[in-house]
Amino acid sequence: MSKAHFGLIGLGVMGENLVLNAERNGYSSVVFNRTYAKTEDFLKGRAAGLNIIGAHTLEEFVGALERPRRILMMIKAGSPIDAMIAQISPLLEDGDLLIDGGNSLYTDTERRVKELESRSFGYIGMGVSGGAKGALEGPSMMPGGTKAAYDAIEGLVRKMAAQVDDGPCVTYIGPGGAGHFVKTVHNGIEYGIEQILVEAYDLMKRCAGMDGLAMAQVFDGWNQLEELSSYLVEITEVCLRTRDPEDGGDLVEKILDVAGQKGTGLWTVVSALEMGVPVPTIYAALNGRVMSSLHTERLAAASVIDAPAAAAAVSLGEPSEGMPALRDAITLACIASYAQGMALMVEASALHDYNLNLSSIAQIWKGGCIIRAKLLQRIQNAYDTNPDLANLMVDPWFAEQVNTRLSGLRQVVAGAALAGIPVPCLSSTLDYIDSYRTARLPQNLLQAMRDCFGAHTYQRVDRDGSFHTEWL
Repeated sequence: MSKAHFGLIGLGVMGENLVLNAERNGYSSVVFNRTYAKTEDFLKGRAAGLNIIGAHTLEEFVGALERPRRILMMIKAGSPIDAMIAQISPLLEDGDLLIDGGNSLYTDTERRVKELESRSFGYIGMGVSGGAKGALEGPSMMPGGTKAAYDAIEGLVRKMAAQVDDGPCVTYIGPGGAGHFVKTVHNGIEYGIEQILVEAYDLMKRCAGMDGLAMAQVFDGWNQLEELSSYLVEITEVCLRTRDPEDGGDLVEKILDVAGQKGTGLWTVVSALEMGVPVPTIYAALNGRVMSSLHTERLAAASVIDAPAAAAAVSLGEPSEGMPALRDAITLACIASYAQGMALMVEASALHDYNLNLSSIAQIWKGGCIIRAKLLQRIQNAYDTNPDLANLMVDPWFAEQVNTRLSGLRQVVAGAALAGIPVPCLSSTLDYIDSYRTARLPQNLLQAMRDCFGAHTYQRVDRDGSFHTEWL
């Protein structure tokens, strides 16, 4: 029997869909799962009649693959990946390649690349975005590791990836853990945009008294605009339109207001703090999820901490006109989320010698992935024009968006504050923009205080050097 082109370990939903994607694109496959019953169900079900076989053991799995072997692991990040590497690596031979397609911490991937490459195996940490549907029909993929390792899978992943007008949504990201770092930042941006959209929903509901269908109509209008047309706006409309089958009301209002998370948003924020890159919109989104988890405490606090005596009117704009003030606020917050993510990648690229191509990254995010949006073409254009762009907001097109829409963001944030409605991402975005455009911040006093209590010294604006004053 001929050997299979491609191997997959881990038959969760993403794993199943990716191997079906590979098979559809002409790659015969062998699959392995920790429990063979799951493998058997897959072979008898979704894989029936396809060029996919199953293996009972890792030895059988490795033996069924043509050399050099190409093995994709879709298992839980962390210790399960290390355990699988330890189990399978004694069965591998020079030139074989392991691919981690999960959401691994990029520093773990850095370590694994060095370890596996030193033993003449290839190792790729590959971020995959698009959810179950994207995995099956074409995701965005972010592979990192050695260029030679990427070259060995380029033909496969270019066929499997989502396709947009200017090519497949996959490219070589960079060495070491670059692929997983970029996927982490992708997820941080995703956190930001999701929270931004739920803040818009909250303002529409609480300030304008709109029901799900009315809100969905506004989101539908926003999705027709270049600045906001995106997958996340599209699914927000779908969620708001969906009825509860039991009583016909808005299903979203029956859902407990406690959000889950899997760690990548946290990794984005921690990386940003370690690298000294401000990402306040993304941090506010992460904090919004954390705050939502304090459900019991929030219910208790609501009974003892007063809301504003009379809810202030928040001017969002007329729904028939697309709620222009709110639309401007949402647009700027989404731009800020992208800008912060791109700035973080600039710093990581310099720190780790990743040599990231931000234009190429914007291009592969235009299809398949969760943050795909028309705005990414503008981002791609910005970095094509100026690869050394310090911040997306100073690109001429984006600077015009900020200048045109900033009054709407101020209006919404100010109104929400007076009404006692939390808008963490919108307010953090306003602070971010105002701080970034301020030529002199008040941290000169902070430096004086640090020198006063700790003799940390300070620099002067009128001469070079470090200085200390005996303040007391």
